[in-house]
Amino acid sequence: MLVYLGMNTTSHQLLKGSLSAIILKLLADTEWMYGYEICQKVKQITDGQLKITEGALYPALYKLEADGMLITKTQIVEGRTRKYYAIAQDQQGNAVDRLAQIDQFLHQLQRILTPSDLHQLPTP
Repeated sequence: MLVYLGMNTTSHQLLKGSLSAIILKLLADTEWMYGYEICQKVKQITDGQLKITEGALYPALYKLEADGMLITKTQIVEGRTRKYYAIAQDQQGNAVDRLAQIDQFLHQLQRILTPSDLHQLPTP
């Protein structure tokens, strides 16, 4: 589950579709990351206000991998196998395009939610 502490349960549907974008953005900025690291980075960036459970993260990672967006490598760290994820080289452009589309959508949504005087409809 993707949890935003400022929202109630019904609002979580808004966040559900955001998980792939969060993963792609973090991997675009950092390249190789493992699952727990992604969870911790989101928590750190949002000052603990947004949390990704591993139960939500790993299915999203597996889907992005199955779709060919991500590649993986494994390393042994302190005797444990750790799986790292990165955006596939041939998908870098697609990831950038997806993030740009999401950014544009968020910009338009923000214009609707907090209209400035220029965008407000005239009062009848």
